[in-house]
Amino acid sequence: MLESEVIELVSQIQKNKSESNYFEVKSARAGCPKIFDTLSSFSNQQGGGKIVFGIDESGGYEICGVYDAADLQKKITEQSVQMEPAVRPLCTVVDIEGKAVVCAEIQEIDNYQKPCFYKGAGRLKGSYVRVGDADRQMSEYEVYSYEAFKKKIQDELRLTERASADDLKTVALEKYLLDVKIKKKNLSALPDKKICRLQGFTIDDKPTLAGIMLFSDYPQAFYPQLCITAVSVPGTEMSMVGSVGERFIDNKRIDGTITQMLDEAILFVRKNTRQKTIIDPETGKRNDRTDYPTEAIRELILNALIHRDYSIHTDSAPITIRIYSDRLEIENPGGLYGRMTLDQLGKVSADTRNPFIANALELMGVTENRYSGIPTVLAAMEDYHLTAPKFESERGIFRVTLYNSDAEPRSGGYLDDNERLILDYCKTPRSRDELEELFKGKMTIAYVMSKYVHKLIESGLLKLTIPEKPKSKLQKYFTAHLG
Repeated sequence: MLESEVIELVSQIQKNKSESNYFEVKSARAGCPKIFDTLSSFSNQQGGGKIVFGIDESGGYEICGVYDAADLQKKITEQSVQMEPAVRPLCTVVDIEGKAVVCAEIQEIDNYQKPCFYKGAGRLKGSYVRVGDADRQMSEYEVYSYEAFKKKIQDELRLTERASADDLKTVALEKYLLDVKIKKKNLSALPDKKICRLQGFTIDDKPTLAGIMLFSDYPQAFYPQLCITAVSVPGTEMSMVGSVGERFIDNKRIDGTITQMLDEAILFVRKNTRQKTIIDPETGKRNDRTDYPTEAIRELILNALIHRDYSIHTDSAPITIRIYSDRLEIENPGGLYGRMTLDQLGKVSADTRNPFIANALELMGVTENRYSGIPTVLAAMEDYHLTAPKFESERGIFRVTLYNSDAEPRSGGYLDDNERLILDYCKTPRSRDELEELFKGKMTIAYVMSKYVHKLIESGLLKLTIPEKPKSKLQKYFTAHLG
């Protein structure tokens, strides 16, 4: 970093009095602290991060300076080479108020090398991820998700132990085999058993997960939670109730094969979203339009079914669809796979987590399998004059949120889950201590205040009970509509 950039970063830290996803502060006044956890978390997160030494968090983020800038850099390097793979921080020393401040910039490593971990603790206990302003130890599943990509583990091909060859003697598979012999000439002369093995539906005549999920009569007999749970709620939060006290407008568990779940989930969404009548001002013709474009809904549900994680770690986690009055959320187990990042969605070809399932659905005419799903969704939402979808990938979860025409944007974008949680919680005026308790174990109160509360106040959605004394110890915060 340039010296001017470090000075600007320090100024930002002091103004907000908090750390963030992308920078951590250490005093280093009496020596070099242990930074293995932060080296790991910054190396593993998109965009990396920065560690700023010479700022005292406990002293109100005042500049305290480091004990010895040269020795500190040496100690940082010594800790960095104890990581696997070794971390190569870029250090910048600046003089601020006559005191030395050292900024160590940590680059994100390639996905093929993740997770970066402290060798002294081992891969499972030494791998960390950044959550808010804290370093959190990766779960066994998070570590596995990186290993699955590096080692090309194909969880869709794991054997279904309780199933037998009879469980794939279905009309659906017979139809598929006929299509294969018509559309794929190089497979047309092969016996059915060999086709099933080559297509990933069986191993030694025993059904794989892919075969069961695509063709068995009832996949949930073997994988009860590999289904879709769908709910429609009367409001903008799961905690809201309707006019007669109902928690759900509709609540359904959707099961069956992948294609059956796709069709039923689309019907559920159409049933629980509105259909508006729009008059074309030029032709005077009447057009009926749903809250969301059906082609976007179809692509997103299909993506969730194809690209979800089918490992043993997620056997108990269904895909979820949540319909609120202002938005629709579709969430599946398994974050973005491989080298794909959120800003690359719809722009580059993606690594495919379940290629056998994807290829089978392509032959069945269910999907194009040409990485056209996200562009289709974006185009459909734009055609409806709706805001672009919000994509999130975090801690083994991939979530897409579609906003309808009733969604109320604020300055800087739509509310996220934590902002909605705060506004819902502050329907009763809440103190800083109560907000700290709400996020206990997840984020520090300093981070919550700078990241969410102050921004909600600036946008007018959150108000102060004592506005003339914003720093009062008696201060409480309440949602604006309470007046």
